[in-house]
Amino acid sequence: MAPPTAPAKTRGPGVAGPSKTPAPGRTERALEPRPRTVAKSRARHAAPPPSARPAPTADPALVERPGGVLPGWVGVVAGALAIAWCAVVVWWTGAVPDEAARMLRLPVRPYHGIHLGQWAVLALGIVAVLFALGGLGRGRVGYAWVLTLFGDYRGTVRRTGLIWVSPLLLRRRVDVRLRHWRSEPLPAVDAKGTALDVVVLVVWRVRDTVRASLGVDGHEEYLREQVEAAMARVLSQLPADAFHEDAPTLRDAEAVGEALTRMLSAECAPVGLDVFSAQPTRIEYAPEVATAMRRSRIAALDAKHRETVLTSVVDAVDDVVHRLTSRGLVELDDYERKSLVKDLTVAFYTGRASSAEGA
Repeated sequence: MAPPTAPAKTRGPGVAGPSKTPAPGRTERALEPRPRTVAKSRARHAAPPPSARPAPTADPALVERPGGVLPGWVGVVAGALAIAWCAVVVWWTGAVPDEAARMLRLPVRPYHGIHLGQWAVLALGIVAVLFALGGLGRGRVGYAWVLTLFGDYRGTVRRTGLIWVSPLLLRRRVDVRLRHWRSEPLPAVDAKGTALDVVVLVVWRVRDTVRASLGVDGHEEYLREQVEAAMARVLSQLPADAFHEDAPTLRDAEAVGEALTRMLSAECAPVGLDVFSAQPTRIEYAPEVATAMRRSRIAALDAKHRETVLTSVVDAVDDVVHRLTSRGLVELDDYERKSLVKDLTVAFYTGRASSAEGA
């Protein structure tokens, strides 16, 4: 009686089964190109995830509203009337010299001095002249005035031309034009800690004048500081280059610019600034690491080129052997097949390498 045979061991779900033998006339491909999945191609163009850190909040009482302003001709007319009133008071007191009165064809009045009441009326007229003419101003296109009275916000003037604003109000001129700022090379690091020098171009504009002038200590300095902070946060999430893998990098300027613009807009909105675009115009390695990273890039390109050449050589050898055997031109056993594959591989690879070096 034959001894019972041991039951066959079953492979676990994580163990691959035996590989199938290739058909006659076909050789196994040594290098198969890795298929790019949809998820990997999408990840290449994916932007860095937005930060969950809350943005700064602004004072809800600081909201831009129109300020009290009159047309400029009102101030001119009021000033002219006040000057005429003062002149009449001086003539009425008799302080106008006789020669001047005759020249102006005015009746000559005797001078008996200026009484206290007349001094008060004359002072009131002078104050009216200063108040009327001192409030005149010129509104320019692309600029606005933020008005304050003893530290209290009184409104914003965006009108152009000759206008009249109370001279008691303090005026702060704010540039509301569309502006752009190109930074100097800013230091940063990528996800691997490699030192970088980055230049950023920011297109922005003041949306809320009261928040930009009263809600922050210098909105232009605030914008520059936020650009540097946002750039450091965005660039630290991705490597500058992925030499030996297919992964998203900082070379995708569109994705990096979108993430930087979104983050910078959230930081600057509470202070009344609209950021339309924040785009890195140059991302380079710092001088102290530039030489080493250039060597790494050249080595990665060389390795990728060798892999491509080897893949094409193996495909060519496979095609030649398949055609020879399928058409019945030769009959090869295993030893002859291996020898032929070896000779063809050496010949094709040498030819491809020589042509690449010559190019």
